[in-house]
Amino acid sequence: MQRNMSSALYSALLTGLTLALAGCGGGSGSSPSFTPGPTSQNVPLVISDASSDDWAVIGVKVLSIALLPQGGGSAVTVWTAPTPAPYVNLEQLDQLGEILGNVNVANGTYTGAVLTVGANPGDLLLTVSADPESGFPVAPGTVIAPTLIQILGKQGSSGNFTVPVKVTFDSPLTVAAGQSNALDLEFDLAHPAFIVAHTPPAAAGVTLWAVNFQGPVRHHPVPDITRLVLRHTYGTVKSVDSTNTFFTISKDFPVLPATNPETAVASGISLDIYADATDGTIFYDLDARTTTVVKNFSGEATSLPGKFVRVAARYQVDGKLAAVRVWASSEFAKVWLSPEGHVLHVNTATDVVTVADEDGRPVPITVDSNTKFYFRTPENALADTQPIGAGTGFLTSHDLVRGFKVHVSAVDPLAVPMVADSIDIETAAYSGRISSANAMGFTYTHNFFTASDDYSVNLDYISSATANTDPSGKSVMGFLWWDFTYPTLAVEGSNAVQDFVQATNGGVNFGGTVGTLTAWGASGATWGDTANPSGWSLRNAVLVPVPVPLAVVTMPFAGTTFAVTAGSASTTNGNPLPVTVDVSTTAQSATLVYQIDRSNGVITITPVDITTASGLATMGAALVSGTPVKVYGVPQADGTLKAYVLAYFTGTLPSA
Repeated sequence: MQRNMSSALYSALLTGLTLALAGCGGGSGSSPSFTPGPTSQNVPLVISDASSDDWAVIGVKVLSIALLPQGGGSAVTVWTAPTPAPYVNLEQLDQLGEILGNVNVANGTYTGAVLTVGANPGDLLLTVSADPESGFPVAPGTVIAPTLIQILGKQGSSGNFTVPVKVTFDSPLTVAAGQSNALDLEFDLAHPAFIVAHTPPAAAGVTLWAVNFQGPVRHHPVPDITRLVLRHTYGTVKSVDSTNTFFTISKDFPVLPATNPETAVASGISLDIYADATDGTIFYDLDARTTTVVKNFSGEATSLPGKFVRVAARYQVDGKLAAVRVWASSEFAKVWLSPEGHVLHVNTATDVVTVADEDGRPVPITVDSNTKFYFRTPENALADTQPIGAGTGFLTSHDLVRGFKVHVSAVDPLAVPMVADSIDIETAAYSGRISSANAMGFTYTHNFFTASDDYSVNLDYISSATANTDPSGKSVMGFLWWDFTYPTLAVEGSNAVQDFVQATNGGVNFGGTVGTLTAWGASGATWGDTANPSGWSLRNAVLVPVPVPLAVVTMPFAGTTFAVTAGSASTTNGNPLPVTVDVSTTAQSATLVYQIDRSNGVITITPVDITTASGLATMGAALVSGTPVKVYGVPQADGTLKAYVLAYFTGTLPSA
């Protein structure tokens, strides 16, 4: 059961396709397509998301982004993709921002957005992870053929198919001079209704993949862009400013699927990259194989124009992009050949870390005594440039584990084996079964398909005096937690730890072959908190939905509950036991309900809004005794299951 739960875990932190808008007076660089006026503002535009264990590539073409004015009116397009539209691999943006450029947004108030994605054959790329969860129906590393991908909700005609994805903001976005804004539109890659596998009889055993862009998108505020961790940005240097304080790049996108050697897709989007005049920018000349710390670019002013660069940057309060580290070369392949992706394996016996690259291929990286580890901390300029550890001991102490999102810089990117000069840890996420929770911390135990990746590690909560941010963007102090179903109801303050300990002692007993499902979670970790100055401490914990095996309704829906059984009789756990499932009809925290129909080899996924009387009646009429259902929920202390996602099936019924 552990492996079957894993795909939901990483979606618990900052999930989905995230559009972050930060309105500033001024900004870093500009798109050549507009001239800012007094009635509009420069708005840095990025996208980000979280990951799913099963996929190495979920490549989409975001064609345009538009904002919906308050009070009605036509959508205002604020960004249009260059031609040809590049792919964005959502798997690489695990809680990271991909800078698309600056956009011009007219002053005003906006209540929603429309993202338009390409829906033609080939506009969506799916590549299976090199090490998916146990039982995944396709072999590791498989590239899914476009003919096997069914994009739901597409509009238009052949060659011009698109899917408009509309999102309503939780609170309006106001763009005005001197006002800073931040907006997250999260697209949950691990959402149960996002990518659905099915094998219709007509397909002769071949698995088809239905991709549903409607539903897994929600609003999540970002209160401070200086804390936003940005993915490394690629570009071609156009010029160095006469003051030598910044250089301007034309942003490049790598080709997907990757070519050999990797080539760049020029976008025409301009960005200004500033040197850190206070703490210094680490500058790597990959051609000369030198490393220097610079506080301006005077020494590079003549040699840098025309070169390719990879930049680890952070937003400053005024919206400018300050470079933490810069890698430069006359060859794009040199700045590209440094693996970026999720950690697939950590082998402490051989000191080899395996990282999934842009195409999902496993890349083995040797760690030696000289390898430096960094943790991206954009809100703290000094900490962002200082290594947190070095050498192989960092691996044996479980300070780097499977699931971390990293970017590796090699001593020699062409060497075999590749040796890591430095490893940027961009996000540190621990997850798994929760146990031994007490006033100081708790233990995460995660067992993977590859046993050498397993870990069981006890981690402290951050100090109660450490500043933190809750899911609504509000500043709080100390550790906090929430049920994934209800991020607006985060438990924080002096009783947060005590309540967490009590909540994680519960379980749901299905009896039979399923047995008891206990609390699972995912956490974002930070390095060097006062609770643990030389290690990781947990800022939060999210009790994530546990997927229940295919179940059958045994007590029809009434009020807000129904009962199910799952599994079969077992000599160990006896016969299956009925479990009560609670659903919520409260707006903003309602259970996500989907009706899944399959007829003549075609699958249809229909969201059911149970915050409305008609939607609740539709679900109630379907949840009668014998209806097959799939439930993702959080075990409660009273033995019930709080449903986050509920899918019920009609037509040709599922067998597993």
